[in-house]
Amino acid sequence: MSLIKNMTSTIQASVITIDELEAKFKLNETTDIKFFREWQDDLPELNLWEQQSLDRLKNGYLDVLKKPPILENYVRMAMLYPLLFIAGFYLSPLQVKSEQSISLQTEEGTIIEGRLDILVLKNQFWFLVIESKRPSIAIEEVISQVLAYMLANPNPHLPTFALITNGGYFMFLKLVQKENSQYALSNTFVLRNQGNQLYQVLRILKKLVQ
Repeated sequence: MSLIKNMTSTIQASVITIDELEAKFKLNETTDIKFFREWQDDLPELNLWEQQSLDRLKNGYLDVLKKPPILENYVRMAMLYPLLFIAGFYLSPLQVKSEQSISLQTEEGTIIEGRLDILVLKNQFWFLVIESKRPSIAIEEVISQVLAYMLANPNPHLPTFALITNGGYFMFLKLVQKENSQYALSNTFVLRNQGNQLYQVLRILKKLVQ
């Protein structure tokens, strides 16, 4: 009589590729402009306090960049947490949680594990996944990791949104899970561009809450 052990492999979300996710979860990027209109249509206006706060945030963070090295935790402290405060994300019905572990299993039994930086809940449902990186990491490198986190939403019947930032660049994602799941990306917003593109980032955050 032989004993056969069922060996389950585990991989980290930080190393999985978009190709692997698309194959394992029947996931496709859509170019349909109607799919992710939340970052473009009917964005709320900002009041004077919000604009002034974002101007101070931009100037302060650009000053921080003059004093490297800038690590991931510093990006959260100097940019992300103040942005969430300005957006009102610390007020009910929203709840901000940090360092949340996730585990996602494929049909083949492979387990994808990770720890997302920030999870925002709205009425106890997943609302927004946020991943921050240090400035030296391009946000394009993090898309697959964030998609893995979004696929772990315990309420897959609801759309999931995400924000990726390295402090100087910002990108939003949307995922809709169904038999053939789809995701889409927003434009990239750049802190060093003319004006203050944090205005647009905040307007999108406020629109998503609505």
